[in-house]
This record gives sequence, structure tokens and C-alpha cells, in this order.
Amino acid sequence: MSPDPATNQDLWNEDLAPTSAAQRTWRWYHFAALWVGMVMCIPAYTLSASLIEAGMSAYQAVFTVFLANAIVLLPMLLIGHAGTKYGIPYAVLARAAFGTRGARLPALMRAIVACGWYGIQTWFGGSMIYTLLGVLAGHEIGGAKLAGLGINGAQLLCFLAFWTIQFYFIVHGMDSIRKLETYTAPLKIAICFVLLGWVYQKAGGFGPLLDAPSQFVEGGKKAGQFWPTFWPSLTAMVGFWATLALNIPDFTRFARTQRDQILGQSVGLPVPMGLLAALAVIVTSATVVLYGKALWDPVDLASRMTGAAVLIALIVLLVDTVSVNLAANLVGPAYDFSALAPRHISYRTGGYITAGIALAMMPWKILESTQGYIFTWLIGYSALLGPIAGVLIIDYYLIRRTELAVDHLYKDDGIYSYRGGWNLAAIVAFVAGVVPNIPGFMNAAFPESFPDVGAAFKTLYTYAWFVGIAISAVVYGLMMKGRAAPALHPARSLD
Repeated sequence: MSPDPATNQDLWNEDLAPTSAAQRTWRWYHFAALWVGMVMCIPAYTLSASLIEAGMSAYQAVFTVFLANAIVLLPMLLIGHAGTKYGIPYAVLARAAFGTRGARLPALMRAIVACGWYGIQTWFGGSMIYTLLGVLAGHEIGGAKLAGLGINGAQLLCFLAFWTIQFYFIVHGMDSIRKLETYTAPLKIAICFVLLGWVYQKAGGFGPLLDAPSQFVEGGKKAGQFWPTFWPSLTAMVGFWATLALNIPDFTRFARTQRDQILGQSVGLPVPMGLLAALAVIVTSATVVLYGKALWDPVDLASRMTGAAVLIALIVLLVDTVSVNLAANLVGPAYDFSALAPRHISYRTGGYITAGIALAMMPWKILESTQGYIFTWLIGYSALLGPIAGVLIIDYYLIRRTELAVDHLYKDDGIYSYRGGWNLAAIVAFVAGVVPNIPGFMNAAFPESFPDVGAAFKTLYTYAWFVGIAISAVVYGLMMKGRAAPALHPARSLD
């Protein structure tokens, strides 16, 4: 797309422009492979552990994971529709609701949480190399900690090595990421079956966890406490992909048709996530027999293997973490940073910024200093991202009726400029969706500093994503009723 003469160069660049027909190369199986690639990751594998430790049976844990992903699939498909119809990324779509300038707020919020995850996942990737190289060497590698860094030289080199591997895909753009996801998805599925066969043969079965009853049954340790455990667990599972639910247009803008993105996502997200949870439970159940305790961490499990199995495990875990980190935590912030200053920041430069922040933040120090609260912060971010999703969905479907004047998304004086580029209704709706969750979030993140938060706020926070998306949707819908300017000349779109 060539820019209209009236287009503001502070709102447009080649990467943010609607995709051309030649760029729309993603078929349904590319989206399915994308999700298989993202789902098959270490955090997703260990999700089931938290549910079983909370008292669920194996079957209840797997069902909860599957249900949560079926729920989050809905906003994925709804928001993804705009990406395919108009070929625009999330940061540009947000301008229709928040305004051409106001959209920088949701873009920046999405970018910040992604940068946090990108750095942490990069550290995890480097840690895998470090751990498994030590197994291959037969002893721990490294030495004394480096002054000011708090890690040894080998740990630093492993971190930088993993950071460099990912940097290749930043340089080579979206198509290289698509190819990585497509080609590695079958490998991941095959490895899952190999792992199942390995533990079955080694353990002589699938172990005791599969037959362990729920602790919520009558006479169990947590009798009658199923629902108070189920709802916050479901919210946490939904929050796991809440970030992708927002920036999914960054991928669907490359879809050939709506059918491709809808079918691909529907096939690729809920079912593989449920199957991975089942795999995690089965394999971990077998580790009780093999090692006398449940090993939920696949890196820990891999480190106990010997010979060629360790090398294979290393390669699989590395490919797995690279594919997840690039798709889930790089593509989004790269577009978001570009949208902050399109004249100066391209998609590739946005990727460089993300990678640079990952280096500068020294993620090992954050994990160490926050004693695990970083995960409360990042998962709690769904309380902020839910309201943004609510505003976008109501604006696109109820206010705009899926009709956008695309050219105006790149103009300061168009119908999406509102007042000075800001739509007050979207800001008010966003704040209204966030505020009720703040007390519960502060208590969850800093229990010692905020111990006296009322039970009602704590309960509300267990439904944070649902509360945020519902409140913001209602408030925005009421404030915008009858106020939306029609799409003056809807651009040619692809349905």
C-alpha cells in the first residue's frame, strides 16, 4: 500500500500498512502449526502441576486447561477477524477505538509485558543450555560468579548464545518465523509420542497419578472446596494467552481468508493445549515410579537422561523455547514499538528494541529479586489486558459493525482522531475495567505490604480477566452509543 497524500507519516510506515495480496500467504495449517508451536512450551507443560497440587484429579486438571483455552479462543477469533479483513496489526486496529494517538497506550502496555516475558524466556533458554551441557560434561560447568552480574561466565555465554539464536529470526522477519513454526510443529508432536513411549517402557506403565482421586471428594483433604479452586485456576489459565488474544491481528493480517484463520486457530489452540496437559500428567505420573517423586519440570527430567537422549532433549527444548518466544513475545512488541513512532521505528527495529530490553533487564536478577512475584505481575497483567480486549471487541462489532475506514486509521484529522487523537470513552472504559482488580492484584503481588484487602476484592480478582473485559465492554458500549461516525469509504476487504 502506498501512503495517501493526507496520511500522517507519524502514523504510517510500510510495516504498519495493510498487507497486500502477495503478503497473504498463511493458510489454515500455518495457523494450526503456529499454535502447536506456541502451546508445546515448558510453562504450558507445567500448568497441570499447579492444578494437581491444588487438589484436582488428572482428569479435572486436563479439562480445566482445555476449557480455559476454548474460552480464550473466542476473543482470539473475534479480534483476529479485523486483522484478516483489513490486513492491519493490533496497534493500528486499536486506533479505531482509542484514537490515533490514544492507541499508543494499549500498544505500550502490550509491549511492556511482552518484553518482560521475552527476557525471562530467553534466560530460561540459556539456562537449559547450561544445565544440559553440564550433564553432557559430567559435571557442573562455569565457575565463580562475575562481579555485578551475579552469574558465572558459562551462564552468561549460554544466555547470549540463546539470545543470538533468536536474533537471526528478528533480522529475517515474519516469514522466517512462519517457516520455523510450520516445520517444527510436526517434530514437537512426534517427540510427545516418543516421550510417552519412553516413560511407558521405563516405568512399566503410566504411574499412580492417573488413578489418584480428586482431593475435593467427600472425605478428601479439600472436600467441598472444588469451585473456590476451579474459578481462580480457570482465570489463570485464560490469562496465560490473554496477551495473544489482543495482538492476534499481527498474525491474522497475513491470512489468505477468514476461514484460514478461524479453522487454523480453532484446530491449533484448545485441543493441543488439552493434549499437552494430558501428556504432562501422564509423563509426570511415570516419573513417580522412575524417580520416587513427581518431576513436573521437563528440563529437570531431561537432565536425568543419559547419552544421546540428553542431546536430543536439549535440541527439542531449545527449538521449543525459540518458537514460543518469537511468536508470543517478539512479534507483538515489534509492531507496538513501531506504532509509537512509525517514522523512525520499523517492525525490525521494534524487534531490535525488544531484544535489547531483554539484555538490559538482566532477567535473572529480576527473577531473583522478586522471589517469583514477577509471575504474579505478568499473569496479573491480564487484569489490564482484559479491559483492552473488551473495548476492541465492542468497538469493532457493535459500534463499527466490522466496517472500518482504513485510510482514516493513518490520518490525524480523520474520523478516528476524536479529540486530539484520544477517545475519552475508551480511556474511561479501560480505567473502569481495571480499577476493581487493583486491590486484589496488590494483595496477590505484595501480600506483606497489602495484607488487609477485603475478601470481596480478593474474590473479584480471581475473576480478573472476566471482570475487566465485561466492565469495559459495558461502559464503552454505553458511552459510545449513537456516537460512532460511520466508515466513510470502507476499504476493499477480504472476507
